[in-house]
Amino acid sequence: MTAAPDSSLGLTGDERLRRYAELAVRVGANVQPGQEVVITCLVEHAEIARAITREAYRAGAKHVVVQYGDLHTRRAAIELGPEEELGWSPPYMLDWVRRWDEENPALISLTGNPNPDLLADLDPALVGRSEAKDLRLAFLENIRGRHINWVIVAAPNEGWAKQVFGEPDVERLWDAVATATRLTEPDPVAAWHAHAKKLERRADALNDRGFDAIRFRGPGTDLTVGLMPASRWLFATFSTAAGIEHIPNIPTEEVFTSPDWRRTEGTVRSTYPLVTAGTRVSGLEARFEQGKIVDVSAESGAEIIKAQLATDAQAPYLGEIALVDGSSPVKQAGLVFCDTLFDENATCHIAFGDGLRETVGEDVPPDKLLEHGVNVSGVHVDFMIGGHDVDVDGLDADGNATPIIRQDAWQLD
Repeated sequence: MTAAPDSSLGLTGDERLRRYAELAVRVGANVQPGQEVVITCLVEHAEIARAITREAYRAGAKHVVVQYGDLHTRRAAIELGPEEELGWSPPYMLDWVRRWDEENPALISLTGNPNPDLLADLDPALVGRSEAKDLRLAFLENIRGRHINWVIVAAPNEGWAKQVFGEPDVERLWDAVATATRLTEPDPVAAWHAHAKKLERRADALNDRGFDAIRFRGPGTDLTVGLMPASRWLFATFSTAAGIEHIPNIPTEEVFTSPDWRRTEGTVRSTYPLVTAGTRVSGLEARFEQGKIVDVSAESGAEIIKAQLATDAQAPYLGEIALVDGSSPVKQAGLVFCDTLFDENATCHIAFGDGLRETVGEDVPPDKLLEHGVNVSGVHVDFMIGGHDVDVDGLDADGNATPIIRQDAWQLD
């Protein structure tokens, strides 16, 4: 007896899951023979974590370590634990992650909130402080130092499906995720390599122009983001210090860079909701002066954003600017996924907090990044600001504008 095929791909559920896990392992993290693999996920993601574990061993992994989290235990800490201990990082975990600069594991992280409203009735400021700050910084240091090949992929589940569709239709969510991640292609691995080449051409076009700034104009938005002379536009593929190429986000539709953290001016309104610290933020608006977010408001979730902006002195400054047009399969799905991994790949976005060292090259030491204009922070929060009604221009040093995106269509050859 054979299993029933999936609704849109002509695949059984088992085969779809295997192909998805293969995409995460072979294309995303690009796990190497003899490498240790770390999977971080929530307990509700166990089925997909198990499939990825099997594919990692097929790829030659030496060990696979799965680290499960649980939003219910996070709620218990916020609701019942000592407030001064919120955000505590277990020392044994810190010691382990800090050794990754020598051990160089592959990291595969799963996203997809199974309980979007679980923390909604708690004090937003406490929710914002409840993430293990030191542990997150240790992860970031390994990424900044290019010590690990890593990827974030989604884990469809009932709670996430209910947030997107209003009902727990996991099969429908799987269909959308499969389309957005090119799992519907006859050869998904080959399709991803071809897609990376397309994004590389876009990044090359931006780098050839050498824009001084990027300007966004649309309803509620008049924002100019200054770039560094050394800013390079990047695309899907990253490389570790040891030369392991990997694609950190699946899906990814963006070309991106780190702006000069000192040079953002104007106002901006988010065009998609975002989910951060387990909470949905809608209608986010921000005002920048001399690079810094000096005012923020939202229809819901503003206190979460304010708590994140207070994480450290550099949190209110930008670390990333990314350009995405309407040809994105994520955008074509016509959904708000309520998950940053997907929604940031539907349209242009910016991120406050930590920047990307790769945009200025390896010659700049970590302690000189701020001086060169790359932001350094313990947070990195993306929010979406593009769309059909938002024009995007590249500005030269004299303020002359070149259209990059009009009516959600890419203009720059």
